[in-house]
Amino acid sequence: MILVVGGAGYIGSHMVKELLSIGREVVVLDNLTTGHRELLPDGEFIKGDLGDENLLHRIFKTYPIHTVMHFAAFSLVAESVHFPLKYYENNVAKTIMLLKVMLEHGIKRFIFSSSAAVYGEPEEIPITENCPVRPTSPYGASKLMVEDILQECDRAHGLRYVSLRYFNAAGADESATIGENHHPESHLIPLVLKAAQGEKENITIFGTDYPTDDGTCIRDYIHVTDLARAHLLAMDALENGKPGGIYNLGNSRGYSVKEVIETAGKVTDRQIPVVEGPRRPGDPAILVASSEKIKRELGWQPKFQDLETIVKTAWQWHRNSP
Repeated sequence: MILVVGGAGYIGSHMVKELLSIGREVVVLDNLTTGHRELLPDGEFIKGDLGDENLLHRIFKTYPIHTVMHFAAFSLVAESVHFPLKYYENNVAKTIMLLKVMLEHGIKRFIFSSSAAVYGEPEEIPITENCPVRPTSPYGASKLMVEDILQECDRAHGLRYVSLRYFNAAGADESATIGENHHPESHLIPLVLKAAQGEKENITIFGTDYPTDDGTCIRDYIHVTDLARAHLLAMDALENGKPGGIYNLGNSRGYSVKEVIETAGKVTDRQIPVVEGPRRPGDPAILVASSEKIKRELGWQPKFQDLETIVKTAWQWHRNSP
């Protein structure tokens, strides 16, 4: 049985759907701070916090869990700059509690949602796993801290883990029954689609003076289903006795903010009003992944690779969701 912590969130709910589709039994733990119970199609659900030691003990005593997947981090870069302690408490201290209780119950398989934010301003593009890690925000620093803790737990306790450094998760399941639904929303593609629907007056471009061709930030967008399926490969690797490790997850192709807005306008066939604003703190100019390592070692092959397809699946979800 798999414990999915943060399984009612955007990425977590897609993970639960993929696990159930291959016949795995799932328990979801989520405090619903940012998650939504209605995104979960099936499986056991427990409302609670990953830092609740007594609850964690009850879960591990009640269910035959052998693997934990962790999606329950706070993830807003700008917010982390203004409220660093909030991020270190939730993303680091509470994860330590989760790991402590896991190990007390002899559970030694862990799949962690890390982030490209650990790299900060990269020295080279595309970014490989061997690039220096110098996060420029407390959010990125919190992810790197957990990676270091996992390495130490592996060394000291035999915890076997895979850390997946996400680039920009986007899109929605092809069924359009689950998708991205944050309150408040901070990710570019859903914000642009909300502007296309008239739910937002306009879309703000934060910074037009970056050292890129059109002056706006460039990001690597990975479809959320491709991301979830990478977790399945990571789980299989750990179950088959492979050592685990750290992997980037992206499409190895970058798109600027202006290119995303242009693509969304094409997909929706609507005019999207734009205003320009100042840079946000902690935002690197370019983040594009090399995902060759996970392709080579785990056999991952993304299905939804072009931006237009990713935006189309997100648009279908936004049109269908209440």
